[in-house]
Formats: sequence, C-alpha cells, structure tokens
Amino acid sequence: MNHLSNSRLTTNAQALRKSMTKEERRLWYDFLKPSGINAHRQKTIGPYIVDFYIAKPKLVIELDGSQHYEEAGIRKDYERDTFLTSNGFSVLRYSNADINENFMGVCEDILKHLSASPEQDERTPHQSSALRGIGG
Repeated sequence: MNHLSNSRLTTNAQALRKSMTKEERRLWYDFLKPSGINAHRQKTIGPYIVDFYIAKPKLVIELDGSQHYEEAGIRKDYERDTFLTSNGFSVLRYSNADINENFMGVCEDILKHLSASPEQDERTPHQSSALRGIGG
C-alpha cells in the first residue's frame, strides 16, 4: 500500500485521533479495540483520512455525521468511495444515528463483513440498513 500512503496527512490524522466524535469513540472503545480486531483509527489512504481501517480484508469503516447528507458531502463521499474501491478497499458507511440507535446491529454488520468469504465481491460501498439522511 506504499503508493497509497500520504505522509502530508499524518499530522492531521494524529489530531483527528485525539478529537474523535462520540460515535467514533463508542465504536472504538466499546467494540473494535476490546474485540481484538486489528483496526487503525484515522488512517491515511491516498489523499484521504478514513475513520477506521482494518488491513487484512482492506476494510474501511466510515461514520457519517450530518454534513455527509448535504450535496457537497454526498459528492465528496462518492469521490472518496470511488477512489477506495478502485484501489481494492471495501467501504462500510454508518450514520451517527446508526451508532446511537442500533449499535449492536452495526457491530454485527461489521463482523459479518469481516467473516465474508474472499469469493464474495465486497468491494462496493455499503450503506447501513438505516436510510441515508436520517439522523447523523
């Protein structure tokens, strides 16, 4: 993944790790970290900093606040997802409302994607069961 590293964003990523949203903190401290999943927070991939990254399946997890449901946010997310999937990453997106209202469902969905067989095509952006635009 060397061609996808971006040392110019490292300082920003470190700052974002220190100022995670409450939803990011909940997913990290209540699920990813204690589960033993080898996940990284605020990982730089190409020109982007992703919320969470799990290297072995090349899985990116994004938590979306309200700005992601505005026209500019939707466009930026599409560009980011296109870049990531074209480089072999799977992208899972959950709204902040998903974390706050259906935390166990989010955790189960992540586990489902981690245990998916390599034959399955998991390289497309995934929307959670909650509708985009609700909550966030």
